[in-house]
Parts: sequence; C-alpha cells; structure tokens
Amino acid sequence: MIIDTHCHLNDKRFEKDLEEVIQRAHRAGVTGMIIPGADPDELPRAIDIAERHEKIYFAVGVHPYDREKFDPKLLEAHIGHPKCIAVGECGLDYFRLPETEAEKAAEKAAQKEIFRAQIALARRYKKPIIVHIREASHDSLGILKEEGAKEVGGILHCYNASPILLELAEHGFYYGIGGVVTFKNAKKLVEILPQIPKERLLIETDAPYLTPHPHRGERNEPFYTTLVAQKMAEILQIPEPQLEEMVMQNTRRLFKGYF
Repeated sequence: MIIDTHCHLNDKRFEKDLEEVIQRAHRAGVTGMIIPGADPDELPRAIDIAERHEKIYFAVGVHPYDREKFDPKLLEAHIGHPKCIAVGECGLDYFRLPETEAEKAAEKAAQKEIFRAQIALARRYKKPIIVHIREASHDSLGILKEEGAKEVGGILHCYNASPILLELAEHGFYYGIGGVVTFKNAKKLVEILPQIPKERLLIETDAPYLTPHPHRGERNEPFYTTLVAQKMAEILQIPEPQLEEMVMQNTRRLFKGYF
C-alpha cells in the first residue's frame, strides 16, 4: 500500500479523466492521496474531490509563485474542514527571481512573509506543514527553526537533496521522495537518500509534474508512485514490500488517524 502525499488532482490536466486516474491508482495499491494547496483559485476543486473520495484529503496553502493571491482569511475559512489535514504547500522558491538586486530582495522578502504567516497558521491549528523549497535551503531552514515549525512538523516536498536540510529530521519533518529519484541526473538525491532516516521517508508524485522515468514528458499521476517505490527500494537495498510498509507507517505517524 502507498499514500501519494503530494498530487495536484485539482489540476486542469485531470478534468477529463480524474475518476480513471484515481481508480488506476487504487488498482496499483495507492490507497490514499493528499492534494496540496498552491493556487487558491483551485482550492474549491480540491475540496470537492476530497469530499467525494474517502481516502483523498487536501491542504490549504499558497505556493510562493502564487504569493500575490495569499489571503489568510480564505485559508482559515477551510482549515477546519474534516478533510483538511495540512497547511501548504508553502515555502521559498528562488529559481525565478527578478533581474535587479532590489527586485530580488523585494521578492525574497515577500515570499518569506507569507511563508512565516503559513507556519503560524499551521501552529495555530496544529496541522503539519507541506514545505516547498527550491534554491532556498538556508533561508528556509532558518525560517522553519525561527518560527517554531518543530511544534507541528510536516513534509519537505520534492526533497531537493540539500544536506543542510537533513537537520530537519530532528524537528519533526519527513522527506517526500518523488519521480526525480528516477532521473538519470538525480545523482545528489540518490547519494543522499540513504542518509535520510528511514522512519522519515514518504512517497509522492507532484502529479501532473515530474513524471518518473521511463514516462518523462507524459502527465504524471498517483499510479506512478509504484515506480518511485521501486527505485527507492533499489537504492536502499531493501525489498519493495518492506519499503512500502515502512513508508505507510511513516505516513500514518505524521497524519494520525487519517490513513
């Protein structure tokens, strides 16, 4: 059994065949899924999907690329929903910064502000945090520690293989491993994966993005968590059923009572 802890089922690319996607995943042993918050405009569809499927849940949050849409009142309006189990994905993404130094500083400051606000929201409602980090490991680590994120813990989504983030295993965080681990150029992740405590590993897809090999270029979907599990078992040199059971227990430990 596998839980896909990060899949954007509310993405438009799933509009025509969502039920088929979900059933295909179920047949492969993917028994549950979490839809992260990213763009607030897509939140109503995430809620609708979660309400119609027993083991599908959602999170409320705003991706750093959608920071201008951040509305704490909107997130609070839905955080008490029985199918809302986390806050995020929130965090820092410095991959596409403006050109001038002044603009870069302003963009970073704005991202940090809503990141801190969402950590505070998670602490207030005692929900785990789904954290997005891209080329911002040092700043992200500092904010998570400064804002007391250890109180609720969470997931480092699409773990980017930065060694300094291994410290967060001691702060209640888990590491979401997705299709990137199957990429030929994912040497850093392959090298660092055995250093992550096994009791802190989770599986995700980030569907419809980051489709694992040999399906790169196609739409990703929860079914492909099976390919992620195969590759993780190979790297860690443990039987695949053992890895899946271990990761399932990790998921249940973080999301108590849901899976």
